[in-house]
Amino acid sequence: MTTQYLDTVPGQAVPPGEAGARRGWWRGAVIYQVYPRSFADGDGDGMGDLPGVRARLPYLRDLGVDAVWLSPFYASPQADAGYDVADYRAVDPMFGTLTDADDLIREAHALGLRVIVDVVPNHCSDQHEWFKRALREGPGSPSRERFHFRPGRGADGQLPPNDWESIFGGPAWTRVTEPDGTPGEWYLHLFAPQQPDFDWDHPAVRDEFRSILRFWLDLGVDGFRIDVAHGLVKAPGLPDIGHGGQLKLLGNQVLPFFDQDGVHEIYRSWRLVLDEYSSTGAGDALPGERIAVAEAWTPTVRRSALYLRPDELHQAFNFEYLSADWDAAALRKVIDDSLAAMNAVGAPATWVLSNHDVVRHTTRLGTGDPARDLVRARSATLLMLALPGSAYLYQGEELGLPEVTDLPDAVRQDPAFFRGAGQDGTRDGCRVPLPWSGDAPPYGFGPVAGGPSWLPQPPEWARLSVAAQDGDPSSTLEFYRAALAVRREHPALGAGESVRWLPAPEGVLEFRRDAEEGSFGCAVNLTEDAVRLPVRGRVLLASAEVAVADGADEVLVPADGAIWWAI
Repeated sequence: MTTQYLDTVPGQAVPPGEAGARRGWWRGAVIYQVYPRSFADGDGDGMGDLPGVRARLPYLRDLGVDAVWLSPFYASPQADAGYDVADYRAVDPMFGTLTDADDLIREAHALGLRVIVDVVPNHCSDQHEWFKRALREGPGSPSRERFHFRPGRGADGQLPPNDWESIFGGPAWTRVTEPDGTPGEWYLHLFAPQQPDFDWDHPAVRDEFRSILRFWLDLGVDGFRIDVAHGLVKAPGLPDIGHGGQLKLLGNQVLPFFDQDGVHEIYRSWRLVLDEYSSTGAGDALPGERIAVAEAWTPTVRRSALYLRPDELHQAFNFEYLSADWDAAALRKVIDDSLAAMNAVGAPATWVLSNHDVVRHTTRLGTGDPARDLVRARSATLLMLALPGSAYLYQGEELGLPEVTDLPDAVRQDPAFFRGAGQDGTRDGCRVPLPWSGDAPPYGFGPVAGGPSWLPQPPEWARLSVAAQDGDPSSTLEFYRAALAVRREHPALGAGESVRWLPAPEGVLEFRRDAEEGSFGCAVNLTEDAVRLPVRGRVLLASAEVAVADGADEVLVPADGAIWWAI
C-alpha cells in the first residue's frame, strides 16, 4: 500500500506548540497521550519512565503535535497503573524524580511542546496519608469526613450501605476492621478497593486540590487532564441505583454518583486558579492559557458541554465520537451534535479514536483483514484531523499498532481482569510498550538489547517500529507526519466551529471547511465498494492509493478510503 500525499499547501508551517495561539492554543491543538510506563524506558528496568519520555521528545516534535499529555507518574502502589495516588506532589521512583519531571517540562518547552499532566481528584490510594489516618482514628473522627465512610445495613452492619457497584466489578463498598479489631464501617470506592473516593463536600478536600494544581502550575505545566471529572459529587443521601447490571467504563447511564450538578461549582473555582497562571511566555514558559480537560462520562454530549461553559473547563473528551461505529450516518450525527453542543457554550469540540482504556482503533474499527483495516484506520484519522477543534492521539497509533489480544493471563495487570464480575480486563492490550527499533523485543523500548519490558511485545512488531517506518513513504508513521503537517499549514484546518456538508452517495461523508486564505475538503468512503466522487481540487493526502488524471472530473475512492483536497 502506498500512502498518497501528492502536494502541500503553500506557506510557512506553524511550529508545533504555536498552532492556534491567536485564538487560544488549545482550540485547535493536536495533543499526544503518553502512557509513561509504556512509552520509553530510560534505565533498562523494563518500565517506561520520565527520562525515557524526555529523551524521545524530539520524536514528538518532529511528528508535529502541539502538546504532550502524561498519564499519572505520581507516587503510587500501582494498584491501578498509577490512578491510585499516594502522594500528589511526588514522582514514583519507578518513573524517576521530581527533578526528572522538572527537566522534562523545561525540555518540552524548549522544543515548543506544551505539557499536560493527569490529576486524579475522585479518589486516592488507600496508602494516601489521609486515608491511613482515617483508618487509625476510627468512626466519628474528622479524618473520616474526608471520605465516604458509612455504617453498613442489616442487623450487624454486614451489608453495604447501598447497592452501588464498582466500575471494576463487585460492590463499591469495602468494610474496614476498626482499630479495636472489630468489623466496622464501610468506605466507598467507585473503582478498585485500593481507591477510596474523596468526599468533595469537605472543605479540606477542595483546598487540597487547589493547592495541588498550584504545585504543578508552579513547576511549569500547561494544563491538566481531570480523571473521572464527572464523579466528584455524589447525590445527597447516597441513594440506591435501584437496578442491577454491571456499570461500564465510558458509559452514559444516569447515576447518582456521576455527573451531578455540584461538580460545576468545583470547576469554576479551578478555572480561577488556572487563569491566574496564564502566561505571556516569560522565562521558559510558552504563551497562552493554562487549561483543564475533563474526562467526563455523561448521558449526552450536551451534558458534557456544561463542563465547558466560559467560567469552567476548556475541553472535554468526546466519548460519543470515540464509541461511534464505522458508519456514515452515525458519524455525521455525532459530528453535528458535538459541534452544536460545543458552539452553544463557546468551546471547541474534541475528537479522539484511541486511549489507554479502549481497544486500539486499528483493531476496534477493523474487519479482520489487516490491509483493509489499516486503510480504514488511516481514513478514520483523516476524518478526525479534518474536523473543527482539537484532536487527541494515543501513543503508537501513528505506527498503526493493533491491539494485542493474546497476552497471557499471567502478565496482565488491569485490576478489572481480576474481578470476575467487572470489565473484560482487556485494557492491557493497548498498553503494550512501544517498538522503537531493532528486530527483537524490546525493540529499543529500553537501552539494553534483549532487555525486559513490563508487558511482552508481539514478534510481528519489528516491522512496525519507528526505525522500520521512518522515511518509508508507505508507512503509517510518515502518513501521520504528512497529515499533521497539512493540518498545521492549511488555514482552514484546526480550530473552528462548523463544516459544510457536500452532497455525497449513501455511505460517504464529504465536507469542506473555508477560510479567507483557502478552502479544504475531506471525503471518506465508509462503504465496502469503491465509489466515484467529484474531483474537488488538488489532492493533499489520501489513505490509500488513488490516481487523479489531469483534467479529470471524477476520482475512484476505494472501499474505506479517504481523501483530503485543497479546494
